[in-house]
Amino acid sequence: MNIGLDIMGGDNAPDATIKGAIIALNFLNDTDSITLFGDENLIAEKLKENNIDPKRFNTVHAPDLIGMSEQPIKAFTQKPQSSISLGFHYLKKGKIDAFASAGNSGAMVVGSMYSVELIQGIIRPCTTVVLPKENGGSTFLLDIGTNPDPKPEVMYQFGMLGSYYARYVYNVDNPRVGLLNIGREEEKGNILTQATYKLMKGSSHFNFVGNVEGRDLLFDTADVVVCDGFTGNVVLKQLESMYHLLKNRNLYDEFVERMNYENFGGTPILGIKSTVVVGHGISNDNAIKNMILLTKNVHEANLSLQIQGELQKHS
Repeated sequence: MNIGLDIMGGDNAPDATIKGAIIALNFLNDTDSITLFGDENLIAEKLKENNIDPKRFNTVHAPDLIGMSEQPIKAFTQKPQSSISLGFHYLKKGKIDAFASAGNSGAMVVGSMYSVELIQGIIRPCTTVVLPKENGGSTFLLDIGTNPDPKPEVMYQFGMLGSYYARYVYNVDNPRVGLLNIGREEEKGNILTQATYKLMKGSSHFNFVGNVEGRDLLFDTADVVVCDGFTGNVVLKQLESMYHLLKNRNLYDEFVERMNYENFGGTPILGIKSTVVVGHGISNDNAIKNMILLTKNVHEANLSLQIQGELQKHS
């Protein structure tokens, strides 16, 4: 497969993105390739610094850059020669099989919706994070910032998308889906969670196990936990902070290391017709490498086709 990588995206680009791509080559098959999107002179310079033959990569010259703080729709439409815009153009034309970036996440979502398009029936795409469970398993939390103020029917679809992601990419059998709330009881929560609970209760799309609380996230209470993007982003940033505090105080073991965002690389944008992965803006070379490998895994799992099949099955 041919993976497209935005080398201009992220706070540590292009050094981290180039180095991450170089490391990733050691984990890919001979039939896999990476296409780098960015300033071709800069790419050539960085590959030379790392003593890498430029022929090991495909290169697409993208002279423009979408900054991390730019307004997504405006930047995506007004900068057609940016690394993100050209990456999506190549993805839409089938010149690459998947696209990954640690750049402007809003622009990546906009590109996904307008270039790749949503799977029929999906209202809004979403993003997720993999959290470690104490027993060695994983919890998939979604949404983590793409939809800060969703409606109940959108939250319901998060449960579907998270369940399919856990099943088809991470091989979790019949994932248990919980709704993040301030109590276990059905009547607890705000208007959004109460309405979402009513939709999820008795769902035929996924295995709903009821409300879960914040203290349940790192335990084996559920496999997929659904929340609005505002709450999910706050939880994610809090756990990232806790990881660094524990590490800095040498309160560090295998479980704590599993909280390190670098290990997961990023998140696919769930609910679209292709494979697009967004990395953390502060990604270093190891995180970029893992973002590329996650992109390969999601694509090879045929996740978008699996989701389309599931929706048709239940229509």
